Amino acid sequence: MRSLVAFLCLAQLLSHAAARSHPLLPLRDPDCDDPDVELAAMEITQHVNSQLQSGYKYRLNQIDKVRVYPRRPAGEVYVMEVDMLETTCHVMDKTPLENCTVRQLAEHAVEGDCEASVLKMDGQYKVLNVKCESNPDSAEDVRKVCPQCSLLAPLNDTRVVHAVEASLAAFISQNQSTFYKLLEVSRAQISPIQPSVYVEFVIAPTDCGPKGADDPSSCHPLTDQYGFCKGTVTKKDGGEDVAVSCTISVPLVPAPQPDEAVPTPAAAEPDVAIAAGPDVAVAAKPAIAAVARPAPVGPVVRPVRPFISHLPHHDLRHSIVGVASLESASGEHGPVVGLAAPAVPGAAAPGVPLCPGRIRHFKV
Repeated sequence: MRSLVAFLCLAQLLSHAAARSHPLLPLRDPDCDDPDVELAAMEITQHVNSQLQSGYKYRLNQIDKVRVYPRRPAGEVYVMEVDMLETTCHVMDKTPLENCTVRQLAEHAVEGDCEASVLKMDGQYKVLNVKCESNPDSAEDVRKVCPQCSLLAPLNDTRVVHAVEASLAAFISQNQSTFYKLLEVSRAQISPIQPSVYVEFVIAPTDCGPKGADDPSSCHPLTDQYGFCKGTVTKKDGGEDVAVSCTISVPLVPAPQPDEAVPTPAAAEPDVAIAAGPDVAVAAKPAIAAVARPAPVGPVVRPVRPFISHLPHHDLRHSIVGVASLESASGEHGPVVGLAAPAVPGAAAPGVPLCPGRIRHFKV
């Protein structure tokens, strides 16, 4: 019995000594507008946009929550919640994110909510996991801002599908160079005032002539070339008016380096505007020397078939197709592997963080 008591006492002494030599590290609750936190939030935003397969790019709007955990053997993990807003730039558009305009409330804005873990090590940030969803602003809020504004409509609504088909047919009928295929229905709004439908959709030029082929499925989209289109179909007595404009994006030749031969300048991305009706006009910008734009972060894969969602927008919940390595965090915000434990009882409590952070655009 004495031996057992002595053994227990020895175990307690050893445990106490180990605790003193390896004190538990406290977690940290920084302000949501802390510069390091903002850098982590920007990394989340870039990562989300790099993973999107459909719909539009998002920009950071607000940082809601943040907590920082020490990570063994080095680094820190930022566990965060951020809000983002949909922009007018499609995910296949090569326009840099900072040049993309946030879609306004009157256009029926869409907000994205994300939870993510970001590893900071040696001054570098890496997204470990991310989980997002997105929702349009409520109809009531849109009506408060603009009573006559059109609301988002389901992308598979029969009126929407017809408007896309009619707009694409009008574009192809006036284009004399190639045959285009529909890749995605991106956005749709139905006017509450007049019987008209507004649509945004993505097309791609193919290797077929302007009239296509006997079997359109044999026409293959050209690599890294897209058309971003906006169309409006308005009902009238005895028929309908169709107005459509498309911006065709083609690969650009990078600027030559000083020690390289100067190649023939590539044509700039043309803006082709087509209005279907009594007077049909086709206008294009003259060719000028092109400047290469930065490519979007991460791979963007075209859908094999036209993507038409039953929702009124492309939900981030379904659009993000992958996450970075989960080496230090679980995918469901469970216990974070490799992190130091919270502070021991009695340790000094951290100050109250200033969260949520500032709003960069507007609140949805």
